[in-house]
Amino acid sequence: MLVYPSSIDLSSRTLRYLSARLHARRREIGTRRRRLPAGRQALPALAHLRCGDTYAQLAAGFRIGIATVHRYIREAIDLLAALAPTLTQAMKTIRTKAFVILDGTLLPIDRLAADTPYYSGKHKSHGMNVQVLTDPFGRLLWASPALPGSVHDLTAARAHGIIDALAAAELKCWADKAYRGAGHPVRVPFRGRRLKRWKHRHNSSHTKIRCLVEQAMAVLKSWRLLRKLRCSTHRITAIVQAILILHHASA
Repeated sequence: MLVYPSSIDLSSRTLRYLSARLHARRREIGTRRRRLPAGRQALPALAHLRCGDTYAQLAAGFRIGIATVHRYIREAIDLLAALAPTLTQAMKTIRTKAFVILDGTLLPIDRLAADTPYYSGKHKSHGMNVQVLTDPFGRLLWASPALPGSVHDLTAARAHGIIDALAAAELKCWADKAYRGAGHPVRVPFRGRRLKRWKHRHNSSHTKIRCLVEQAMAVLKSWRLLRKLRCSTHRITAIVQAILILHHASA
């Protein structure tokens, strides 16, 4: 296999953060000497998450076995995912915001047409549903665990307890028409073709606010592994949570 130098479009702060976490973990469990030091272990994990490099590519680039690459990356992802806040913990920060924006995204996965639970009729493809909360500027605050793509956005938001948490905090939330029926804390656009002028103005201003959530979606999709996930669906929540932690660490 040919080996070539590559780059990862992340700051050195991200590398230092993950390296420090891995080093602390090694001291905690008293691990034996490994083929790569903590700093070098962080690199293939970041390359996998950010660039979507495969285990075979990373094994050739770092001159280690594929099984070792798999073990290193899994360890890094699980370590980061364990640091991800729950919705209850995240609400301590979210409550300080004037309002939040709620939206769902579909993370594409490699599945057959027969895998009905993962098929999204809205997107006409297979994937996993992830709910995202952002601040008024579109900055990513929290991402939910992943659910099968066939789950509707409103159903997912209720299942994660997002609607109840927003209501308890008496926090205003902007969302699209998929969340119609969510209740008082969630504001959605008016529905229909023949709307009164003031309703059209409301929908226009609502769209201008809600479109800021696309910045958060762009942040998630900038981690190219999320553009086409080929791992077990049971691992996707940990991957999303690990990326969330790395994003906040580099901010």
